[in-house]
Amino acid sequence: MEILVVGAGVVGLACARTLARRGHSVIVAEREGGIGTGVSSRNSEVIHAGLYYPTGSLRARHCVEGRRMLYAYCAEHGVPHRACGKLVVATNDGEREKIEGIHQQGVTNGVRGLKLIDGAVARAMEPNLACRTALLSETTGIVDSHALMLALQGDLEDAGGVVALNSAIEGMTPTRLGWEVRYGGDEPGALTVDAVVNAAGLGAQAVARSVEGYPQARVPRLVYAKGNYFGCTGKPAFSRLIYPAPVDGGLGTHLTLDLAGRMRFGPDVEWLDREDYEVDPARGRSFYASIRRYWPGLPDDVLVPDYSGIRPKLTGPGEAAADFIIDAPADHGLDGLVNLFGIESPGLTSAMSIAEDVAGRLVAG
Repeated sequence: MEILVVGAGVVGLACARTLARRGHSVIVAEREGGIGTGVSSRNSEVIHAGLYYPTGSLRARHCVEGRRMLYAYCAEHGVPHRACGKLVVATNDGEREKIEGIHQQGVTNGVRGLKLIDGAVARAMEPNLACRTALLSETTGIVDSHALMLALQGDLEDAGGVVALNSAIEGMTPTRLGWEVRYGGDEPGALTVDAVVNAAGLGAQAVARSVEGYPQARVPRLVYAKGNYFGCTGKPAFSRLIYPAPVDGGLGTHLTLDLAGRMRFGPDVEWLDREDYEVDPARGRSFYASIRRYWPGLPDDVLVPDYSGIRPKLTGPGEAAADFIIDAPADHGLDGLVNLFGIESPGLTSAMSIAEDVAGRLVAG
């Protein structure tokens, strides 16, 4: 089959690679001038274990399986990564119940390497930490997301696939020969393919609405949940990722590390009605109080604006987080079309497992 994948983020590239390696002719259409410039390059680069997600959900299934696949892929392809581990911490009795619930959910989801430990044990591991109880996740890690995407692109191209940059999709029409796809950019035109995978991230809903014959009621609403990150100018004080108990819309103001050991904090949750990536330095003031709950020794005036990202959420403030949506031919009735909606965290971790799922549904459809 000739297959068009819309979006050259980590999920789109993973899907394209998998399809190309199965013998299909694959083109990736990316509206920007480079790969992975959207959601995929604006996250914490954490390899998640699969702790938080409802049993049986796509997020739980693909995170657990995707993590296994991702570690193996990084090892085989020389993609920089490290299984540094994570501590999810409770600083009061109410949070202790949350942590215990997260532990049980992780066990139910099939996550290995989980241990509930008391505050003294946690502080022996991380002397700068303050907590009453912690959940140790040994399989959580970090990855160089850009190196990962370059490796996926390289595999795609080795299998005969191509990435077309500056190629925004403007519309699709089903015909007796397949899908006629219209694209813009410097050299606008049209092509006909057998199948389309819409992995456009924040643009997925707009792409889906441009598909003639696709039921518009199936296009979910898009909610912009911005996460701001702040870097730390001080020396690294922790060797593991530190997460507080979850908050509405996210996992709290957590401490992550890059592969050089540099600390950064975030994301917070800022609900928007449009794309806006500017980080307001004033938001850093609220970070200090949140961080000092688990790191009382955080010095004054060491947090600096770093970057931000926007999660392509399907639910808003006060609403339960939605599952990933993989809308395939068996669901909507149109041959050769898969739409991916709401692929937020843990989308990076889940990418390779999602790709296998998409490939299976596309062929089955």
